[in-house]
Amino acid sequence: MRERGGRRVAVTGMGAVSSLGMGARAFTAALREGRSGIGPIRQFDPEGFERTLAGEVADFRPHEHLKRITPEEWGRSGRFAAAAAAMAAADAGLAPEAPALRDAASCFGTTNGESQIMEDLAARALEGGAPALGSGHAARADAGGIAAAASAELGLGGEAVVFGTACAAGNYAIAHGYDLVRSGEADAAVCGGADASNRATHAGFHRLGALAEDVPRPFDARRDGIVTAEGGAALLLEPLEDALARGARVYAEVLGYGMTCDAVHMTNPDADSIAECVRLAHADAGVRPGDVGYICAHGTGTRANDSTETAAVRAVFGDRPPPMSSIKSMLGHTMGAAAAFGAVASCAALHEGFLPPTATVRDVDPELGPGADPVPQARPGRPRVVENHGFAFGGNNAITLFGEVRP
Repeated sequence: MRERGGRRVAVTGMGAVSSLGMGARAFTAALREGRSGIGPIRQFDPEGFERTLAGEVADFRPHEHLKRITPEEWGRSGRFAAAAAAMAAADAGLAPEAPALRDAASCFGTTNGESQIMEDLAARALEGGAPALGSGHAARADAGGIAAAASAELGLGGEAVVFGTACAAGNYAIAHGYDLVRSGEADAAVCGGADASNRATHAGFHRLGALAEDVPRPFDARRDGIVTAEGGAALLLEPLEDALARGARVYAEVLGYGMTCDAVHMTNPDADSIAECVRLAHADAGVRPGDVGYICAHGTGTRANDSTETAAVRAVFGDRPPPMSSIKSMLGHTMGAAAAFGAVASCAALHEGFLPPTATVRDVDPELGPGADPVPQARPGRPRVVENHGFAFGGNNAITLFGEVRP
């Protein structure tokens, strides 16, 4: 690894609001056990759909997690983000409005913003026209409220920015927060992603024929699609030197990132562009392919994604790629939060010494090539560097790299 300019950046706190549990510890424990958070859809009426499963957050009680903001004044995605941010700050040992947070930034990614509110507004408009919308309800529809909710909950004084780059957005947010802290523009950043389940997204993937019949099976020969899901995840980033000085627990160091945008196809990923994204991430982080001990895959469970992602990895790593698994096998596809959940899993893998599984894989697709290792069950492992993938429609690709803290 090489020395790069700017401050070194540490991950000192993690938060998760997911179908697998509340908090990073519960989330990580579920990954280790290979538990599934997928069940019948409850967030909307699934009548008329052939596929009626989702990864929904069933036991989220916002008043238990949000102490400074009024949950009813924010949309569901904003509540997810604020709760995950609060968990990450508490996990880092930082109380709201702590000196380290006064000028901290809030950076979150999303695919659909406050989609549930937008759907409700559309229904109200159809039924009663503009007078039925209500100014208060409409105000909660702004996707910018996702980052703003986290800032308000923690009393952050820095910028609040939302990235709408779909399923790669969580990595975009983490990369931006990393740049702010590394450059000295911010002394801390809360970064992640949030999205709420909604009928429109489910319908869109249904029309594409991309929904799984039961559970998603990334890298399996019989995989048949995704399961839509929701949630919020966050990392607390701060300068490594400051974290060590205050005796903070450090989960991992953010080493760098890579991004590409190919726009080759609206929905199909492009292997060459993804491979270039991997190379850019390695160059930014100053690592070589042989340094990477585990890849937290985008791994949606569609035939196009898994084969393309594997081909891109082989183009960079050759015939001996590192273990590569997909937590979407348990969580479902959380859209704009997906890469943020991957980041939490990546940091947990480094800190706790294990490889998260692709828990639903049974027969590894032979077309993925020899040596493919999707980690069917969680197992001990000590990767020094973990690569976290996030790919989105339109060719938006973003990869973040995390490493163990070394002198």
